Amino acid sequence: MNLRTKTVVNMQSPRSVYMPALVNEALSALQTGAIALAGGTWIMRAPLRGQALGASYVSLRGLEGIRAIEFREAEIAIGAAVTHFELAAALKSVPDCAGLAQAAAQAANPAVRHAATLGGNLCAVGFAASDLVPALLAAGGEVEIRTACGVERKSFEAFLASRASLQPGWLLTRVFASRSSRRSAHARLPLRQAGDYPVAIVSASVNLTRDKRIASARIAVGSVEPAARRWPALEQALEGRALDPDSAAEWARERLRDFTGRDGVEAPGWYRTQVLPSLVRSAFQSLQTEA
Repeated sequence: MNLRTKTVVNMQSPRSVYMPALVNEALSALQTGAIALAGGTWIMRAPLRGQALGASYVSLRGLEGIRAIEFREAEIAIGAAVTHFELAAALKSVPDCAGLAQAAAQAANPAVRHAATLGGNLCAVGFAASDLVPALLAAGGEVEIRTACGVERKSFEAFLASRASLQPGWLLTRVFASRSSRRSAHARLPLRQAGDYPVAIVSASVNLTRDKRIASARIAVGSVEPAARRWPALEQALEGRALDPDSAAEWARERLRDFTGRDGVEAPGWYRTQVLPSLVRSAFQSLQTEA
């Protein structure tokens, strides 16, 4: 590989960082077992999670095309190396992406938002408290995966289900957010004394009829269980109903047994589930304001 390489020496061992300019060069380095490095906010905390650092990394910062945001008629194509700050700024005035913009703007703290990337956040398999994952689940996004064999586009849900088992040599290059008449919102509960990770997250998007009833809904919950997922029972209960925050919270309360909360330093598992109705209410209050 004809790549620029920088050797980083620390107290533990020397490490190599490849700095490619082209995606194909990055893929070649990844096939050797090197680890993709974007903002570095997840990797630098590896020792705190009891994980060993890798021997070599591939910097994605210089790659062509993966820091761009392209607005199209039916979708927005977002480069995987776009930071949370850049994403929030770009989508701030885009009504059909309000939930994703809120998720990017509220995640972690300003220092992290300026460094952490979209792709790094989505590829951190063990990160239960991601804001962008439930937001994209609610939005029905898609991803673009590059390998030596070519380009594959798949649904965001399919990517989440397979990301932990993908073979070395793949790279998430872009994320696609649909543009439609759906309205979306994002609500989270952080406990700052334990850090900036949220106790629970609710992302919601709805399609409304002319009389402001819910034609269809997508509700995603994050940080409550080890991985974010949608809430099908609540989605079904909301269909055909008026866009009412208090009623939505009550229907959520009746279905809390759908989740088993994880215990963590920020909060016990039971508390994570108990706050979900309040977060559903907050999300639907935002949806009501938009409508």
